[in-house]
Amino acid sequence: MSTSAAPEEHKPSRTKWFWIKRVSTIAFFILIPALLYFQARNIDWQEVSQTLRNYPDSILLTGAAIALVSYLVYCGLDLLGRFYTGHKLPVRQVIPVTFVCYAFNLNMGALVGGVALRYRLYSRLGLEVPTITRVLTLSMITNWLGYIILAGGIFTLGLITLPDQWEIGATGLRLIGIGLLIAAAAYLLACGLSKRRAWHWRGHEVLLPPIRMALIQAGLGALNWSLMALLIHLLMPEGAYYPTILGILMISSIAGVITHIPAGLGVIEVVFITLLQHEFAKSDLLAALIAYRALYFIFPLAIASVVFLILEKRSEALHSNQ
Repeated sequence: MSTSAAPEEHKPSRTKWFWIKRVSTIAFFILIPALLYFQARNIDWQEVSQTLRNYPDSILLTGAAIALVSYLVYCGLDLLGRFYTGHKLPVRQVIPVTFVCYAFNLNMGALVGGVALRYRLYSRLGLEVPTITRVLTLSMITNWLGYIILAGGIFTLGLITLPDQWEIGATGLRLIGIGLLIAAAAYLLACGLSKRRAWHWRGHEVLLPPIRMALIQAGLGALNWSLMALLIHLLMPEGAYYPTILGILMISSIAGVITHIPAGLGVIEVVFITLLQHEFAKSDLLAALIAYRALYFIFPLAIASVVFLILEKRSEALHSNQ
């Protein structure tokens, strides 16, 4: 009697979770197309097309190559998370998931791309929630550790000249830079010297990586941000100074995060034009940024949307055969 009663007791629970997953799947497939539609409405496709036609093919091909390398570097963040957590998903599954999440993250915000998509895609491949959380946490730390190191160095060295009307001023920016470098050094020292390796946050255990992995984090994160700036620099008018472009990207990226605008629409353009209009024509700056959005945001998102559908189709086939 007891062995036959146990499955009956679990039937309501299984039915409940079945319908929760089914409803969440339907909601997800309504949300994603809706977000894609609203994102597409904000893009002036004629302007994008005209801007790209004005660039030599060699520049566009080089830019596309830089964007591809940057996306591959970002995929390294989740591959590092694979090593960090010890999960057994093959590399050929991790890379498409990370590519899709990064493209959606850039265009629709971290909540959709960085968090929701990662949990969905990884869980459907068999990873448990605590493992996904650790991969996500390591990826976020890696990305922002690279940002902190680069921004800290550029701000501290005074490689960016701010307009007089900006309240923060050159001294304030240098102090922020020093603070960022101290924060990065504190993380690296904790990874290398701390005796306490485990931390708990909202019921999840976070393990400090070894110092070698922390240094790889710093390198990957900094390399990805550097490649993004390199793409913008390639598209800029002749005479643009790469460290300045990198520094302005640092400022505009954090401004985009603070304003919670998907893809930082308008924010990046305003910051770049404000800081560089005394050196280059506004039309040239705007053209470079439109081309940058096309190569780094729009085209990868189109590819990621197709890859996402393929991943979902494979996942459905896998689950139906189980």
